[in-house]
Parts: sequence; C-alpha cells; structure tokens
Amino acid sequence: MIIQMKKLAAVLAASVLFVTANANATTFDFSGNIANHNDVIQIGFSLASDATGVAVWTDSYLSGVNFDPITAVWMQSGSGYNLVGQNDDNPYIAPGQTIYDSGLTFSSLAAGNYLFTIAAYNNFANGYTLADGFYFDSQTPISLSTWCQPASHCGMGTFYNVHLSGVDSAVNNTGNVPEPASLALIGLGLAGLGFSRKRKAA
Repeated sequence: MIIQMKKLAAVLAASVLFVTANANATTFDFSGNIANHNDVIQIGFSLASDATGVAVWTDSYLSGVNFDPITAVWMQSGSGYNLVGQNDDNPYIAPGQTIYDSGLTFSSLAAGNYLFTIAAYNNFANGYTLADGFYFDSQTPISLSTWCQPASHCGMGTFYNVHLSGVDSAVNNTGNVPEPASLALIGLGLAGLGFSRKRKAA
C-alpha cells in the first residue's frame, strides 16, 4: 500500500509540473453585451514574464450584425495605465475576421499587468493614459439599438466576442477566470480527496 501511495504521489507531482509548464501561451475567450455607444469594456490580462506572439482581438462585428469595435491595450504603471497600442480595423489578425473587426498583435510584450479595452467606433482614447478617458465619455448614453454608428450602420447588435492569446491569466469586468494551471491543481486535489476517502472506506 505504501509503494502504491508513493507511485500515486509521483504521478500527481509529475502531472502538476507538466500542467504548470504548459499553462502559459493560453487563449482566453470572453463574450457579453455592450449596451450603449459610450460603454467601454475592460478585460485585464497578465504576463508573468516577457512574452512573444501575444494577440488580443475581437470578432464582434460579425459582418455587420453587431457594432464596429475599437480596441486598445494598456500597461499598468503605478496606479494607472499607459496606452501600448490602439486599433480600429484589423481583418487579418485571425481566421474568420471581417472588415471592421479589431485587435492587436505583439512580437514582444514585457511582463506586467495589462488592460484590453473594447469600445464602439469612434469612441477612441483621448490620450496616452487610461485616466484621460474616451471621446464619448461626456455624452449621454445612447442605446446601440437606436444609435447610428459613424461610418457603419444603424440599429446594431450589442454582442461582443473577445480573444486573448499567449497570456498567462485574464479577468473580465464581471469576475475572475482561473488560470489553466489552477484549474488542473483543483482537479488533482479533488482526485486526491476521492482516493483518500475510498482508502478509508476500504
């Protein structure tokens, strides 16, 4: 029995190491609704170390079914966030993108905490810090279903669909999303508890 327990412990340890080593370069997906023309969705993500091939994008436009998005990436600096990049249209970022979809790719990105923001065109950032706000901030909110978006169309859908690739963890504006490694550790812990109870019953 002791030998079997040692073997099980070795297998569990190896599994934890494998999962932890492969937790990086993960894709996180978020979806929801942006109700008004001046709403700005914020999704936080982090990099534990300098990374390459990070991509953040949205396919919210859906060939005209929904709103025309603007995206931006901000890096935390002290208590604020500084603009890293902003994009209006990028139909080439991933397969299935359409003309007004938006997103950014980074050949290299430093370790740290970031925000990915999604807004409706043409609600661009006012400056190079998040504290500067956005172009439509002072306007009375207008429902996307009744607003005629500049350079696009009227009566838009509100649905957004966002993807973050190559990041270590991500959080949307409604709650936390556990890291893949954490989910695996939770699963291993539950399996261990199940094994322990089975052993006691025997």
